[in-house]
Amino acid sequence: MKYKSLTALLICAVLLLSGCSELTKGHNQVYTDTLFDTVVRVEILDGVDEDVLKGCENICQKYHSMFSNKIEDSEISRINSAGGNPVEVSDETVTLLRKAIYYGDLSNGAFDVTIAPVSSLWDFHAETPAPPTPEAIYEAASYVDYKNILIDGNTVRLLNPNAAIDVGGIAKGYIADILKQYLQDHGVKHAIINLGGNVLAIGSRLDGSDYNIGIQKPFDMTGEAITSVRISNKSVVTSGTYQRYFEADGKLYHHILDPRTGYPCENTLNSVTIITNSSLTADALSTTCFLLGYDKSMRLIEQLDNVDAVFITNDNKIRYSKNFQQKVMK
Repeated sequence: MKYKSLTALLICAVLLLSGCSELTKGHNQVYTDTLFDTVVRVEILDGVDEDVLKGCENICQKYHSMFSNKIEDSEISRINSAGGNPVEVSDETVTLLRKAIYYGDLSNGAFDVTIAPVSSLWDFHAETPAPPTPEAIYEAASYVDYKNILIDGNTVRLLNPNAAIDVGGIAKGYIADILKQYLQDHGVKHAIINLGGNVLAIGSRLDGSDYNIGIQKPFDMTGEAITSVRISNKSVVTSGTYQRYFEADGKLYHHILDPRTGYPCENTLNSVTIITNSSLTADALSTTCFLLGYDKSMRLIEQLDNVDAVFITNDNKIRYSKNFQQKVMK
């Protein structure tokens, strides 16, 4: 049996492996932490007061404690454990869940934040990971339906008491957008936010050049990039089979779970990268497009404004959405 976990984007290496946060002073001020089950990094290129960097830490830790379904008293966990009873939550949690419902509707259920009964069965961090039993997967998948989320003002309830929410496919994007707005409000014009591969650039580099964001070659253990995209004032998010996976009995099981089956999604894709203004949009669409598959995703992307995509198929071919292809060819 083999287990691997790879980072989708090469914007930075894993700089912090402990559970402690770190604020680094200097010309470039850097905050790193391990939250949201991943490494987070915020680098401010402008000269700003140290309190601004501390504010980034406070924001990340605040939303981690609100949104993680692995924290017992988080708002998401309280909804999940309420047995179908209404739970009062913050405006932010309501906003996040409404966005999740929107992408559920947009994808006809391919994106579904009530995936938690299924995702809780799959432990990709176990020392010897193994697929759950078919019976357990079948039962868990029967509880997955984002339409069971009922929002009334600031109260949220799950119409099926066995349903549960996992916002892992959208929360990091939401938080990155919050960080961006916070930094801009404090006069920051140049910064890079990386929440476990959800990369968001504020402005450009100090010399005016774009950031060059590498997209990892699937399953390459050296971290080699298969291609890259240049961005300023954009977000880049990748969802890929090679980010978290294990092999058992000759079969590969990856972490992008199909809410309709309860099993890892099977199609011709190895990864989907979305480039757009909003990190939340990029986060949700990268997962959505992977689950929809190449053909349906291309049709969806072409209907959306200011959204570009890069697809890596399982034969390691690079394919671009139509508008992005035109930009690349210039």
